[in-house]
Amino acid sequence: MKNKYAKGILALVGLIVISQLAGIFSGMLSSSASSSSFKATYSELNQPSFSPPSWVFGPVWAVLYTLMGISAYLVYKKGIKNPDVKAALIFFFIQLFLNFLWSIIFFGLNNPLLAFAEIVILWGFIMAMIISFKKVSSTAAYLQIPYILWASFAAILNFAIWIIN
Repeated sequence: MKNKYAKGILALVGLIVISQLAGIFSGMLSSSASSSSFKATYSELNQPSFSPPSWVFGPVWAVLYTLMGISAYLVYKKGIKNPDVKAALIFFFIQLFLNFLWSIIFFGLNNPLLAFAEIVILWGFIMAMIISFKKVSSTAAYLQIPYILWASFAAILNFAIWIIN
């Protein structure tokens, strides 16, 4: 019994860490890949009136990545041999990869238009993940509502920044 419990805790922590690392590495790569001072001058860009202060993004993403990991664990613990679990986790890892790419495109490549196109695709994969999670665990799906809402807001913000700059 202890071994099963320990494996469950390890899987939960592992999925949360994987999720968090996607954000951390994306941020590191986007800042090191940037050949210009775009990231440094982000605050100098024309911002839409609804743009939150920069300090909001870190805590929001930390919570969202944690919720992603918890949700993935709730799905994973239903049994990896289950085809619905496999499909849900595939969508999870695809959207996590797309999430990882967004910062690199927006900040590292200094390309808000391409980042907007990418976030639209990401949004579709987040929805696919939520739908596939729902087949396995309603709780896992509901835990992703803040993520899809934030991604929707981020897409609108990304679009507005592209338009006004």
